[in-house]
Amino acid sequence: MKIAAGAVEVPIYDRNKELKAFDETKAGVKRLVDAEIEKIPRIFVRTPDELAEDLAFKNEDNNNRTDIPLIDLQGISIDQRRKEIIDEVRLASETWGFFQLVNHGIPLSVMNEMIQGVRRFHEEDVELKKQLYTKDISRKVQFDSNFDLYRSRSANWRDTLHCLFLALASPMISLVECL
Repeated sequence: MKIAAGAVEVPIYDRNKELKAFDETKAGVKRLVDAEIEKIPRIFVRTPDELAEDLAFKNEDNNNRTDIPLIDLQGISIDQRRKEIIDEVRLASETWGFFQLVNHGIPLSVMNEMIQGVRRFHEEDVELKKQLYTKDISRKVQFDSNFDLYRSRSANWRDTLHCLFLALASPMISLVECL
């Protein structure tokens, strides 16, 4: 549908329709990149107001400093240090939603292979990835684009592969018990 604005017809932007159309492809943003689009779809465009709010928030946040929480697992077998680590993980999870672990004992070669595995997945045929595309958080393996697609003001330019390895009652317990 279009509305005439003087001599120019301006299309009506139906955000929900565009979000649904994007989500129903089950192909994510990688499909857009592979299609070599020349114009970013409007659902991904952030308004000037949204950008201004984000910039104001970043300026208030410790003078633009964005240090990712770093948690050192050295000494985790010592009861007191273990409790400190649990508190650090809890705080980082509540305030940031993620953190970086050091001294975890996982060889660099294993971590590099995990990264390469994720890259290989994202380069797979779209039909294969569609089989795993879901917003159902109860699934152990999920591929999706923008877990908050219908709630956020603008979509993020990202696709995500989630793999649930442990399903214990508490993520805090899961992390510590894995170590």
